[in-house]
Amino acid sequence: MDNRDEIQVEEDLSLKLFVVLSRALQSIKKRVEEDIKSYGLNPTEFAVLELIHSKGDQPIQKIGEKVLIASSSITYVVDKLEKKKLIERKPCPKDRRITYARMTTAGDELMMEVFPKHKEAILKICGGLDSGEKEFMIHQLKKLGYYAQEQ
Repeated sequence: MDNRDEIQVEEDLSLKLFVVLSRALQSIKKRVEEDIKSYGLNPTEFAVLELIHSKGDQPIQKIGEKVLIASSSITYVVDKLEKKKLIERKPCPKDRRITYARMTTAGDELMMEVFPKHKEAILKICGGLDSGEKEFMIHQLKKLGYYAQEQ
């Protein structure tokens, strides 16, 4: 095989890898979103609740970067969660420019009920791989992601 053939094989494999990764992610995300919607939440609301539940009160201005959503959407999501009485706004006592989102008792109770179920759903969704395969995939995908970031 000459150099052009090797390049063609690498290009074809890279394209196939991209398509397979995209389809796998699409399938996984669809199942995860179905699980989240069964709790009466959308994926963005769930991500915000999970962040606050696991990390504690969060400055509203910083939530977007932590859950990978546009900062322009954060106010809308926080408003919706506040209307559902799952979080509340809390002004920062030291800096009036900062407002925190904090979990309400109802929000804590909801997350304590649904998060274990959500973890179980993800376990089932990823059940096509055993533990060793999952660890291998995590390592390989991180390697690929870091390399892509550097390009």
